[in-house]
Amino acid sequence: MTITAKDVKRLRDITGVGMMDCKRALQEANGDFEAAIDILRKKGRKVAAKRADREANEGLIVTACTDDRRACALVEVNCETDFVARNEDFQAFANEIAALVLRERPADREALLALPFKDGRTLGEALTDLTGKIGEKIDVRRFAVVSTDEGRVVSYIHPGARLGVLVEVAGEGDLETAGRDVAMQVAALNPIALAPEEVPADVQEKEMEIAREAARNEGKPEHIIDNIARGKLKRFFKDNVLIEQPFVKDASMTVKEMLKQANARVKRYVRFALGG
Repeated sequence: MTITAKDVKRLRDITGVGMMDCKRALQEANGDFEAAIDILRKKGRKVAAKRADREANEGLIVTACTDDRRACALVEVNCETDFVARNEDFQAFANEIAALVLRERPADREALLALPFKDGRTLGEALTDLTGKIGEKIDVRRFAVVSTDEGRVVSYIHPGARLGVLVEVAGEGDLETAGRDVAMQVAALNPIALAPEEVPADVQEKEMEIAREAARNEGKPEHIIDNIARGKLKRFFKDNVLIEQPFVKDASMTVKEMLKQANARVKRYVRFALGG
């Protein structure tokens, strides 16, 4: 059977697979388009299996938000090379996954991969198909959805799409501006907690013990060592806790003071760094 260029192009438009692979699949299927699609999908599964153990540490951090900004999704979609991450098809695929997460709110990664995605295929199957098409391992490492009954959720993707932040912010002020300022703060300084009381007790005790040991090594009197350690812990909070940090746009005030001036409060945040 003669396979025409028009046939090959039609199959390519359907599957997104390269022209030569489409031609070979059509030849193997004797011109049967459904059989050719199945051949290409089987090939994709073989490629995916071969690359299952590969590291996929490149990719994109993407976001999707409802029109009212009451909910946003943040998703890390991975590939093996930065070259693929810059590919328009991969970028469109990543954004479609973010929209799916926002729409369906899956409980975990397993539930996400089982969701219907396109053409009757699950997202997991679509990942396999794209792995076969591109020739690199494609994966979804993690996702988060932040929603609010009051205020709004502000999203921020750092240029290059390797870092993203969601911030739930409430209050009576300009929440978009305040939320974006906080999101950029979180992106830049990567705090470990929103407020001091959210720092795990074991982390606090570890910092106190480090400070006590340093004070003893400096020969400080035993009766003032705990006071010194508490002072060091406050410094730790200032460096590592969001609302206690100096505001990156104006270091003369803390983030807490900036939020008070803006008549806003942060309820939570999520930060994803690619591969982190």
